[in-house]
Amino acid sequence: MTIRVAIADDHTLVRAGFRVLIESEPGLQVVGEAADGATAVAVTRATRPEVILMDIRMPGMDGVEATRQITAGADPSATKVLVLTTFDLDEYVYAALRAGASGFLLKDTPPQDLINGVRVVAAGDALLAPSVTRKLIRAFASQPAARRGGTGALGLLTEREQEVLALVAGGLSNAEIAGQLLVSLATVKTHVSRLLGKLSARDRTQLVVIAYESGFVTPA
Repeated sequence: MTIRVAIADDHTLVRAGFRVLIESEPGLQVVGEAADGATAVAVTRATRPEVILMDIRMPGMDGVEATRQITAGADPSATKVLVLTTFDLDEYVYAALRAGASGFLLKDTPPQDLINGVRVVAAGDALLAPSVTRKLIRAFASQPAARRGGTGALGLLTEREQEVLALVAGGLSNAEIAGQLLVSLATVKTHVSRLLGKLSARDRTQLVVIAYESGFVTPA
């Protein structure tokens, strides 16, 4: 299966570099480019890529608003947004994640890590790596914009699902959760799938956001 990718960045050379890198990999195809947020939204709607690489700072509509428009709705098959930023965990990254982004990478990420990130996000397994999740959680949870006041759907979770949600929010991978709860990997995947459905979340990234913003989990 070919993963269709779009690229949104206001620098022509950056887009060209990403295109060459992505199209050099088997199973990846660039289907569109954009130099600003409004064009990114239009390109996404026209080409329906599985993943769009989204720069945050662009002229006119920025990457945060573009992300919000691209991910609006609860369609799990909708385009996943992978944020690219020059700055590690700045306020724009938090805003993009709240807007529906599935993960982020720094622009100086090694090429193979970028390719792997595209594949992981396309599969719905963001945030890219547990270590990134844990780093993000520590900073994200301390942001003043994080709201408190739970979503009613949390009351529909079983006790085990609540345990799994807390561990996902703690940055554990499925394998780590299975080891901690002494259950099979398949069982953990089932619980995560049910969490995504009950909480209307697109991927693990959104589960983390929901867990912290609702107050279900608080930073240590």
